[in-house]
Amino acid sequence: MIDMKSLPLNDVKVIEFTHAVMGPSCGLILADLGAEIIRVEPQTGDPTRKLKGFGKGYYPFYNRNKESIAVNIKSEEGRQIIHKMVKETDVIIENFGPGTMDRLGYGFEEMKKINPALIYSSLKGFLSGPYENRHAMDEVVQMMGGLAYMTGPPGQPLRAGASVVDIAGGMFAALGIVTALYERNMSHKGKYIKSALYETCAFIMGQHMAYSALSDEEVPPMPKRISAWAIYKVFYTKDEDQIFVGIISEKHWEKFCIEFNRQDLFEDIRLKTNNDRINERRWFLPEIEKLLASFTKEEITNRCEKGGIPFAPIAQPEDLFNDIQLNYNNRLIQTDFPDGTTTKMPRIPLEYGKSDFGLRHHPPKNIGMHTKKVLSELGYSQLEIETLKKNNVIHFD
Repeated sequence: MIDMKSLPLNDVKVIEFTHAVMGPSCGLILADLGAEIIRVEPQTGDPTRKLKGFGKGYYPFYNRNKESIAVNIKSEEGRQIIHKMVKETDVIIENFGPGTMDRLGYGFEEMKKINPALIYSSLKGFLSGPYENRHAMDEVVQMMGGLAYMTGPPGQPLRAGASVVDIAGGMFAALGIVTALYERNMSHKGKYIKSALYETCAFIMGQHMAYSALSDEEVPPMPKRISAWAIYKVFYTKDEDQIFVGIISEKHWEKFCIEFNRQDLFEDIRLKTNNDRINERRWFLPEIEKLLASFTKEEITNRCEKGGIPFAPIAQPEDLFNDIQLNYNNRLIQTDFPDGTTTKMPRIPLEYGKSDFGLRHHPPKNIGMHTKKVLSELGYSQLEIETLKKNNVIHFD
C-alpha cells in the first residue's frame, strides 16, 4: 500500500482534458508524483481507447493513477459539473486543438473567474507566434524541426522510434506546473502555462543547431555523421548478432585493448588519441569490425563489462520486460489493462527519497467508471446522479 503522505504532490488536484500522448503523458507524470487526476472523457470514451496499430498502447500506458469521468461538457448541466470541479481544483491540463477550450467556454480566462488560484496548462503544437493556430502532431514537428532529417539516412527523413517530442512536451508542461505550484505558495495567484511540440523539438535539436553554427559544412544526418568518438557504433558479432560499443575516453581505449588482447593497437603511434583514431578511421574501423566479428555477443559483453567499457545489446521492446535492471526494486509495475491484459509497465524514472511512485489506480477500465464517486464528492445526491445519467449528461458503466 502506497503511503500517500510520502508523495510530493499528494495534495494537488488536477482536471485533465486530454487525448493521445502529449497531454496524458503530462498527467501521468503528475499522477505518479501523487496528484489526484480526474480525467474528463467524452461519453463515448477517449478515442485512444480504440486505436489500433502503434496507437494501441497509448491509453493503457498513459492513464494509470487517474480517475475517469464521462460528461457532456457542451450541456448546461455538464458545464455546472465542471465548474464545481474547477472550484476545488489546482490545475487544468488540456491539449486540444487551438481555440477549442475557449470556444467551449473552458479557456483560462473563463476558468480563472471561478478559481483565481487556478494553474492552467495548455499543451499545443506551437507556442505564441505565426504558427500558433496550426494543428500539429509529433511526426509533423519531427519533420519540420529537423529531427526526422537527423534520424534517417540521407534523403530518407525518419521519425524517431517513439513519441519523443510528445513525451518531452508533456514533461516540460509538468515542469511548468510544478514551478507554478511553487510560485503560487508565495503569490497565491494562478498562472497560464503553455508548452508546445515544435519548440520542444527545437530544444531537442539545440546541440545540432550549435554544431551548425560552429561548422562551415551542412550538418549530416546521424547515420552519415563522423562521430566525435572513433569507436562508437554497432558491430556484428561472430554469432551473427549485433552489439553497440562506445569508447569515449583514453581509459576506455586502454581497457579495450587489454580485454581484447590488442596491445599492438594501444602501442601504435598513429592511434594515441581519440582524434588520431578518427583520422585513421579508413583502416582503423575495419580492423575493429574484424576484431569484434571474431567474438560472440556474450564474449564481447563479458569483456566490456569486465573492462568498464560502454556497450549495449540491440534490444526490442519485448526484451525490456525481462531486463534485470528494469525489474530491480519493482521498477516495472504490474498493471491491469482495460482489455484484461496484465503486464508490467515502467515507473516514472525517478528516485525521490523513500517515496513510492508506484501504482494506485490501474488505467480506468470503463468509460466514466469514477463518475458516480466524483459527483458524490461534489455533493450530488444519488437521485441527481441517476437523473443526469438518464438525461445523457453523464455516463458510467
